[in-house]
Amino acid sequence: MLQIENISFSYRRGKKDTLHDFSLSLEKGRVYGLLGKNGAGKSTLLYLMSGLLTPKSGKVMFHDTDVRRRLPITLQDMFLVPEEFELPPISLISYVELNSPFYPRFSREDMVKYLHYFEMDQDIDLGALSMGQKKKVFMSFALATNTSLLLMDEPTNGLDIPGKSQFRKFIASGMSDNRTIIVSTHQVRDIDKILDHVVIMDNSRVLLDESTADICNKFLFTESDDRELAKEAIYALPSVQGNFLMLSNTYGEESEINLELLFSAALAAPEKIKGMFNSKQHEQ
Repeated sequence: MLQIENISFSYRRGKKDTLHDFSLSLEKGRVYGLLGKNGAGKSTLLYLMSGLLTPKSGKVMFHDTDVRRRLPITLQDMFLVPEEFELPPISLISYVELNSPFYPRFSREDMVKYLHYFEMDQDIDLGALSMGQKKKVFMSFALATNTSLLLMDEPTNGLDIPGKSQFRKFIASGMSDNRTIIVSTHQVRDIDKILDHVVIMDNSRVLLDESTADICNKFLFTESDDRELAKEAIYALPSVQGNFLMLSNTYGEESEINLELLFSAALAAPEKIKGMFNSKQHEQ
């Protein structure tokens, strides 16, 4: 669906590239978590995917069309929700009337449904909303466009605790086999249960690019105060009850993915983590 081919990008000539010779392939029908440290280039990558930034080399292909051409056939089938944005001080109904024609598959019924997940309705004035409320409205509009690609940069920033729980239900309800959603975030605990694929990037390298199913088949995530078990862990983080542990899943046990633990492990020992998946593929 989306092919990123050897892109390099710098915000200023002569400065170090934010991304250098970076490649990634994304498939349809998945919810991707895009994880990386501050400054790793996650937001930049989303803007390059949408065509709002142009790489100095390489290209981004969306349905076999270069996004830098900014063609209507491309623009009407993708939507970017940036971390920070402004909405005009008009009614939501007016906003929809002005902007929905750019998206042929936009559904007002869907938007009302998504708003209800956030306990909001369409009879509101955008100028009177808090930042968190604006984010809920804008994300509801974005999902209702029914584009096949939805890019979201730090979508849970500014949301309260109930809003973050509502966000997870909201994303799950809007997913389909023909849509790809990419969520870039530092708030890993807000999204760990909605992802079916994880991409971890650092220094223009992809440290991990695996489905959550394969990750949980390979690793066992648990919490324990057993010191001997901690010695066997691939990676450990202190917890109230001892340690969060990432172990080799030798016996095929089931566990829920711990994104914070996985992310820390991938940064600390990238070759080891990547090698475990490469050896699995080699054996197959």
